[in-house]
Amino acid sequence: MKNLFYALFSLSLINLSVFLSGCVPTSTGTGGAASQQANRVADDNMYQPVEYANAGKKGPTVIVLPGNIKSSSATFTQKVTPNNIADFAEIELSNANFKVLERSDLGPLLKEVELAFNMGSTDALKNFRKGKFSSTKWFIKLDILKAEEVAEAGQGFDGNAIGSIVGTVVGGKAGRISDTTISSARASERAAVWLVGLRYKIMDASTSEQVSTGYVEKKMETGRKAQALLGMSGHASQLVTLDTVIQRLVQEAVAKIDKQK
Repeated sequence: MKNLFYALFSLSLINLSVFLSGCVPTSTGTGGAASQQANRVADDNMYQPVEYANAGKKGPTVIVLPGNIKSSSATFTQKVTPNNIADFAEIELSNANFKVLERSDLGPLLKEVELAFNMGSTDALKNFRKGKFSSTKWFIKLDILKAEEVAEAGQGFDGNAIGSIVGTVVGGKAGRISDTTISSARASERAAVWLVGLRYKIMDASTSEQVSTGYVEKKMETGRKAQALLGMSGHASQLVTLDTVIQRLVQEAVAKIDKQK
């Protein structure tokens, strides 16, 4: 019986080392394992500049119109708006050496331009080709066509059942210790995959005619892993934010637009 107890206790120690090693941080604070892992996740979400192939060539003056989000996902629409997408597009188009008319400078005129464009009113659009719009030939619009969670998987472990069985079989003090040790073991893991697709359109500012279009799509994975044993626990998350995915989609779209200079 003692040999069985020691074997179970050794197994518990091995489980402890497994549970608290690997991707689960075991120390906290600045410079600790938890801090380092959190910073790695944050680094993945930081802005990553793109070198556009034709950035050395000056592009035309453009206006970015707020697009449409055609996703029915409440999670997505709560975090991403058409203005977010247009803001990212203005930043990237400027980096690609396009002259971008700031929407904030256009004020109420922008609403009138959007209305004229959506109605396909050529006469109204021609009336805007004065003043700030005199050198503007192109409108650019970016729409989200897809934003959905397409896959989800998870698994977990609860040591209560196994602990009770071992405690009953072993019995006595050794059984109680084994039961407590094994029953304290917990593990859970969850992963989800999103697909987000963005369409860009380039339109003639005078006629609203669509002259070019394209589509880019990215996969986003989120996940969480949690583990605990004998009162010690740890967890780790992998997360690329929706804003980050949108920004990288916009960068891919602008890279394609940049090649059309």
